[in-house]
This record gives sequence, structure tokens and C-alpha cells, in this order.
Amino acid sequence: MRREGSALHGVGVVMLKEIADHFSSIIIVIGVAVMAAIAVFVVSMGIGPIKDTTAEDPFLFLLLFTRSSPLSLPVLLSLILVPALAIVLGFDAVSGEHNRRTLSRILSQPIYRDALLFGKVLGGLFTLAMTFILLWLLVIGLGLLGLGLPPNAEEMARALVLLVITMIYGAFWFTLALLFSILFRSAAAAILVSFGVWLLLTFLWPAMAPALASSLVGANDILGLLEVQQAFARLSPVVLYNEIVAIVLDPSIRSTQQAVLAQLGLVMIERGAVPQAPIPLLQSVLIVWPQIVGLVASSILLFVIAYVVFQRQEVRA
Repeated sequence: MRREGSALHGVGVVMLKEIADHFSSIIIVIGVAVMAAIAVFVVSMGIGPIKDTTAEDPFLFLLLFTRSSPLSLPVLLSLILVPALAIVLGFDAVSGEHNRRTLSRILSQPIYRDALLFGKVLGGLFTLAMTFILLWLLVIGLGLLGLGLPPNAEEMARALVLLVITMIYGAFWFTLALLFSILFRSAAAAILVSFGVWLLLTFLWPAMAPALASSLVGANDILGLLEVQQAFARLSPVVLYNEIVAIVLDPSIRSTQQAVLAQLGLVMIERGAVPQAPIPLLQSVLIVWPQIVGLVASSILLFVIAYVVFQRQEVRA
């Protein structure tokens, strides 16, 4: 049977319905409120020490993100806040329709599966984007009030890059939860498996990477051991996100291995480079461009798998 009309007819209707459902959900409202409260607490606790100890730093505003407290805002975003919100948004996108027995009713209307899935994805990503923009504006506003000076153009550009990267990172976890929502018709199973994968990729795999690298490379080859260790660790999106944020928010870092070597008591200085001298934003982005492409590609791959599975899935009344 040939399709009649556009396969994307009705995407806008589904997207608006998903956005309305998300923003009217008490779970999402509480989650966004908790994220905002944590952001306010973390930034407020760090404004005083930043003003007292680093008043002459040319990138003072960026310290709100990197050194605002012992547990910085990007670390909280990468480990807990972004994955939790994205998974909650996506775990029942399709399984919830199965449980409510509304999927067959929706598809009996003049709307194709393509439009339904695209609408749900766009609605979830829009909700994530609005939440992250709210947090970003909140942090910028607190910085203006607490520090008493506006950020310069370089700082604003780097903060905007952080916002975009956080959206991409959230899209990865959302598409992962969406995939499990399609694979499992039970919403409980979808959320349990989603959080299980989150625990594996966030805590277990980065801890296992050094042991795997040590089993393949001799301990005498320090640089080779670090390269293999980073290669294993980068299979986790959390590691990719943290590397991107570390480079983008600190103009003095010139390599992703610089922080790892610093933990070993070693200093990495490139030939002809001035230590601690800031580099332009474009150079920082180029350093972590492979990591950015990896995050984008993994999100697209998860969506493609979810799309193929959903297209082949049997829908029963």
C-alpha cells in the first residue's frame, strides 16, 4: 500500500501535545524546580570565594561554572541532572501509549508512525532545551548580581557553547530512554533499564577503563597507557561531555591529556606555547571537535535504531 500525503503530516500537532504534557506533568515541574534550586545553591556558594581569591582573573565569569563549589555545576549536570531529566522525559514516550492503549487509536487517525515518533522526539528535545536555557539564564543572572560585572564577549561565547553541548548531551540520554521505551512495552522496565545503563556508563565504565588499559599496555609506557585509557573511557558519553566542558570553560587548557597528566604530577607544555596563556575559543572547540562529533553521532545512531524498531513493531489494539 502506498502512502497518501506527507509522512510528516501531523508532526507539529504531536510536538505541541508532547510539550503541553511535559510542562503540565508534576514530575517534570518538580524536576525542573530541583535543578534550578541546585544551580542557585551551587553558584551562590561559590560567588564569595571567587570574588575574594580571583578578582584579577580575565575570565572571572567562567569560574561560576568551573570553580563555584567543590562539586561544580558541569559535574552535577553530567553525572545526575541532565541524564535524570532526559530519561524521565523519554522512558514512557511510547511505552506509555501502549499502557494506556492509545497508540492504536492515534495511528488509526490520518497520521503515520513517522510523524508520531518525530513529534515525540521534537517535543522532548524542546522541553530539554527550554529547561537548559532557563538554568543558563539563571546562572548568568546570579553572576551579574553576585560579581557585579558583566561577562565579556569571549566568556559569553564559551558559555553559549556550554549550553549547546549540554543540549546535545541531553539529547543522547533522551534518545536512549526513547529506544528502551520502544523496546519494552512496560514503562517500569524502560526506566529501570535506562537508569541501569546510566549507572554503567557514568560510574562503572570510567572506573573500569584504567584496569582494562593496564591489562593491554605496560606500566612503563605512561603516554601509551594514558591514550589507551582515554580511548576506553571515551566510550562513555559522560567522559566526552566532561572533556568538552573542561576545554571550553578553561582557555588555558590546550589538550585533553593535560588534566590527566596533572593528576599524576606531570606538566604538559607544548613547544612554543606560553604556560597558562589563554587560547581562542575556536582553538578550544577544535581540540574537542572529535568528542562533539561523537556525542552528536551517538545521539543520531540511537534515534535511527529507535526509528527502525518502531517502524517494524506490531501495534495491537
